[in-house]
Amino acid sequence: MSLKLLIDEDSQAKRLVYLLQSAAHDVITVNEAALMSKPDSVVLDYARLEERVLLTRNCDDFQTLHKANPNHPGILAIYQHPDPSKSMSYLSIVKSIANIEASDYSLANQFIPLNQWNY
Repeated sequence: MSLKLLIDEDSQAKRLVYLLQSAAHDVITVNEAALMSKPDSVVLDYARLEERVLLTRNCDDFQTLHKANPNHPGILAIYQHPDPSKSMSYLSIVKSIANIEASDYSLANQFIPLNQWNY
């Protein structure tokens, strides 16, 4: 299984995008979608329209948008730890997504802290 992903501007590092594409995901960044510096609501609307799961580190803002309207393909939230050594690496992000896929967990209309799938 592969996901259609929209990568938020805070997460569109070339290495991460490459790893996600190598894992057979259909990836587009907000930069490629001409959404740089657009409001988060516009980014989420684009994800809805294009039926893409949003991958972001902007957890608080997108959780607020999710609570206001939980109708979307899914939001994968990467929480950052104050100690960078405890934050998720690019490889652990890809592995966590694979863990979600392996569990057959439905992403639709869900706000999912990706860190909980890092095992």
